[in-house]
Amino acid sequence: QVRFVESGGGLVQPGGSLRLSCAASGFTVSTFSSYAMSWYRQAPGKERELVATITNFGGSTNYADSIKGRFTISRDNVKNTVYLQMNSLKPEDTAVYYCKAVSHWDTYWGQGTQVTVSS
Repeated sequence: QVRFVESGGGLVQPGGSLRLSCAASGFTVSTFSSYAMSWYRQAPGKERELVATITNFGGSTNYADSIKGRFTISRDNVKNTVYLQMNSLKPEDTAVYYCKAVSHWDTYWGQGTQVTVSS
């Protein structure tokens, strides 16, 4: 059973930093590099929104305008993990953050990790 598990969320003051991780496991036929990876977030009362994406081998990344220049997505295909480095955090970044994995054959979501930015 392929699984993607997020970690690294928590409470941070405005201007602070967090690094989220999404670790994959359970591959039998496919590999982590089969999946393009994305981070999404969902704030209370709002729709889930795309934050950042990275291609299978990390050659290309894309970011939402709201976080551009503050967040960085990266991946380590040896550790089967995708990261989201979040700097200069703002209260409006408060949300549950999810990783999403997409291959030619299937799509997976992680369970989410809560990020709260507050003084």
